[in-house]
Formats: sequence, structure tokens, C-alpha cells
Amino acid sequence: MIWLRLPTVAILPVLVLLPVGIVVYQSFLDEPFFSAAARLSLSSYQFILAEPDFARAFLTSFLLAAGMTAIAVPLGGVLAFLVVRTDLPGKSWIEPALLVPIVLSPIVIAFGYVIAVGPVGFASLAAKAVIGFVPWNLYSLGSLIVIAGLTHVPHVYLFSSASLRKLNLELEEQARVMGAPPWRVALTVSLPLAWPALVYSGVLIFFLGFELFGLPLIIGDPANVLVLTTYLFKLTNIMGTPSYQLMAVVVVAIALVTLPLVYLQRYLLRMAERYVTMGGKGVQSRPLRLGPWRWVALACIVLWLLLAIGLPLAGVLLRAFVNRWGEGINPFQNLTLQNFIDLAEHPNLIVAIVNTCFLATAGAGAAVAVYAVIALATHRWKSRFVAMVDYLVLLPRAMPGLVAGLAFLWVFLFVPYLGAVRSSLIGLWLAYSTVWLAFGLRLISASLSQIAPELEEAARVIGARPGRALRDVTLPLIRFGLVSSWLLCFMIFVREYSTGVYLQGPGTEVLGPLIVSLFGGGSLELVAALSVVNVALVAAGLALALRLGVRL
Repeated sequence: MIWLRLPTVAILPVLVLLPVGIVVYQSFLDEPFFSAAARLSLSSYQFILAEPDFARAFLTSFLLAAGMTAIAVPLGGVLAFLVVRTDLPGKSWIEPALLVPIVLSPIVIAFGYVIAVGPVGFASLAAKAVIGFVPWNLYSLGSLIVIAGLTHVPHVYLFSSASLRKLNLELEEQARVMGAPPWRVALTVSLPLAWPALVYSGVLIFFLGFELFGLPLIIGDPANVLVLTTYLFKLTNIMGTPSYQLMAVVVVAIALVTLPLVYLQRYLLRMAERYVTMGGKGVQSRPLRLGPWRWVALACIVLWLLLAIGLPLAGVLLRAFVNRWGEGINPFQNLTLQNFIDLAEHPNLIVAIVNTCFLATAGAGAAVAVYAVIALATHRWKSRFVAMVDYLVLLPRAMPGLVAGLAFLWVFLFVPYLGAVRSSLIGLWLAYSTVWLAFGLRLISASLSQIAPELEEAARVIGARPGRALRDVTLPLIRFGLVSSWLLCFMIFVREYSTGVYLQGPGTEVLGPLIVSLFGGGSLELVAALSVVNVALVAAGLALALRLGVRL
């Protein structure tokens, strides 16, 4: 495997560390790095740290992250218990539905909420018609926290449900024998035993709170709710020219918060895996009977699904098929296909759809090929470099998509001969593939870990060279992991929006960043039509993944 290990050792550290290094370097300059007058200085740090808006944005990001964690973790834990441990009806359709908020683009979700529960949203107007006023205010920090918390419940569910499925069922049986009702079993046995997964999920949600960009941009900006990512976005031209030195300081501040969180997640995940392997082998446990409360639990889950998925999707779909919107206008009397006709008349929008499909299919395939090379190169390799790879692949994920896209922009501007890559699909592909390296690589590595060494040894014993053993034994056995990784990357590349904000250019537009640009320009009809296309592509990928039995 040395022919795989050499490119991995040579390229991976450069690909991951170069963007980070340029960001840190730029933060210590008093001008953009391409300026001849740029000098080493702490002036950028002094400016940002003394800037009132930076302090306000940091505090708001902390409140947002803490608030959504406080909502998502208990709801996700209870949801996991209900689905995994009780006789809750409708499990066959609940679990697939839980994946929808994860794979939908946050920018699409945010736009859908504006149409559904904004000041003139269809739900807002319906409430006003009944009670005379709108009982909520979408454009506020409180609404942002609630929406972010509700839409991140599935992240907690995925880890908590996996942990609950591995717990010692005998402990639950003992609690049942002693007459404990289901809620008592959940609170005193099941969920406490799953605490490592819940803590891991809490750290994950807190990290994602600092990463949020789409929801704060669309919901928070009208209310002057400033978070670190939107503050960074606004710094682009704060002084009339690209304020790269100021933006770099904000990027460093975000990384100083998120990087420890990512590595804390890694530690907690290992703890959770050790914690849940205790006992319970071969034990069969009947589901906890909820009695009439099972229908109450189902109703609560359906209500959450309506709030987290139904409302925003209904808003996007309805806005895409009407030509007029507002108070006193009946949308069902203004149904039209004109928005999609207008979309077809804009060549750059059609190019964006084509580019997105190409990036999500061929680009995701190329990314998986790279991930497979890294996974195969480190598979059964006894080297300290393997331990370093574990940390390297997590580093890009410690940067929010907006930050990673900006870092790659600077790489393309800073490194000679890479300028042509700046506004190309290759540049977008490099950024997307690096940011999501840990996710795609994990599925392939998990498949490799399930291959017994004896199978590969048997091929070598009968004279097969390493390349032949790889082609005839290893790759066929991990083909499902490769397909799973490709499907995951397909959905991620379709939904991704923040990484490409600084990287797309004329002719290389893709759906996510283009929706951000069009929303900023007020082209709501085109935003709605493109959002429907985005949702359709994600739905196709999710349907195929579920059909093949792929598990996130």
C-alpha cells in the first residue's frame, strides 16, 4: 500500500493546513496579504477586540448556541427513547422523516419560515384573521433560538438512538419488574445510561450554533440580531475594500471556540462507544407499553415535524407557485408557473442547476475516491501519521462553511498559479471535499474496520499482489460503504450554501450560494423556484439512500 500512502502523506497535510495557515498569517497583517504595504501588526486584533459589534456578535452566538442546545438535547433524547424503547405507533415513517431537517439546506428552511410565519406569512395571516393579531415575532433572537433548536433535534436523535440500542436491557427489565412506569424508566434508567451520547450531542449542537449562517442571516438580520458568521459576512467591504485582515481575526476567534469543541466531540464519542458495550448480549426486551399515552406521544412528534419540516416546506412550495403575496391576497387565486418560466429564462440560473447536479454527482464521486485512498492508505498502517490523520480530518470541520470558503479563497489568491481555480468548479470541489472530509471518510473507514484481516491475508497467501488483493477482495467488500459515502456527499454538496459564498463566480454558480445572493437582492420568486429545485434534488438523494438502506 506504499503507493497509496505516499500521496496521502504528501498532500493531506498541505490541503488541510494551508488554508488554516494563511488565515492565521493574514490575521497578523495590517493590510490584505496581496497589498505591497502589508506589514506584521496586531492592529487588526486591536480593532476587532475593541469593536462593539464583535462583542455583541460573540455574545449573541453564545446565547444562540446555548439556547438551541437546551431545546434540542432534551427533545432529541426523549424522541430517541420513544422510538427505540416504546411501542410508539408509526415508527416506520417517523425515522425516515427525522432525517429531513438534517439534509435540507438551512437557507431553504429559513426562507420557508419567512413565507410561513413571517409578518405576512400564510400562518401569520391565518392567525391574525382568527384572533386579530399575530401572536409571534419571527424576526427576533427568541424565534431564532426556537427554530434552530427544533430543526437540530434530529442530530441529537441519531446519536442517542444508536446509544440506546446498545444498552443493557436487563436494567430496564428490573425497573419494569419493580413497577416503574415508562417515564420513570426513561428518566432513571435509559437516558442516564445514554448520557455520554447526550453530552456528545450537546457539544455538537453547541458547535453548530457557532456555525449557523443561513438562519441568522434571513431571520436575525431584519431584527439586527448579529452573530459571528453574519458579522464576518458584513466585514467583507466594511472599509470600501475587502477587509481581509479584519475578517481573518474573526475567523481565528471562531476557530478558537469551535476547534476545542470538535476534539471534545471526538473524545466523548469514544467514551460513548466504550460505555454502551456493557452487558445485554442476547437479551430480548419487549417495548415499554405507553397505553393511551402512545397517541399523545405520536401527536407531539407530529406537531414537531409540522413545525420543523411542514411549515418551511409549505412556505417554499406555496411561494414558488404564486405570483403575488401579501395581506389581503388569496394565494390560491394567484397560482402560476411563471416563477419557473422566469427561472428558465435566466441562463445563469440554469447553469447553477447544472453545476449543482454535476458537483453533487461527479464531484461527490471524485471526493469519495479521494476519501477511499486516504482510508485505504491508513488501513492497518502502524504509524504515528495515522494518529495525525485522525486529527487532520477533523480540523476543516472545526471551521464553519463560510470560514472554510473564505480560507480557500485566500489560498487561491495567495498561492502562485492557483488564481484560475478561484472562480471555478474545481475550487468549489476542493473546498466542499475538504470541509466534509471527516463525514465521507468515516463511512468508508467503518466499512474497512469490518473486514477480517484473514480475508486479505488469504489473497496474499495464494500469490496475489497488494494491488490485486485490493481490487478483488477489499474494494468489493467495502462497496456499500463507498456507495453510502457517495450518497451522503451528494446530499451535502446539494444542500451546502455557505462554503461557496466567496468562491462562486460567473458561470460557476451553484444553488446554495446563489440563493443567498438572490435573497439579498430581493428576488423572492426566483429564490422560491430555486429552493424547490434544491429540495427536489435532496429528496431524490434521500429517497435513494433510504431505498438502499444507508444509515447516517
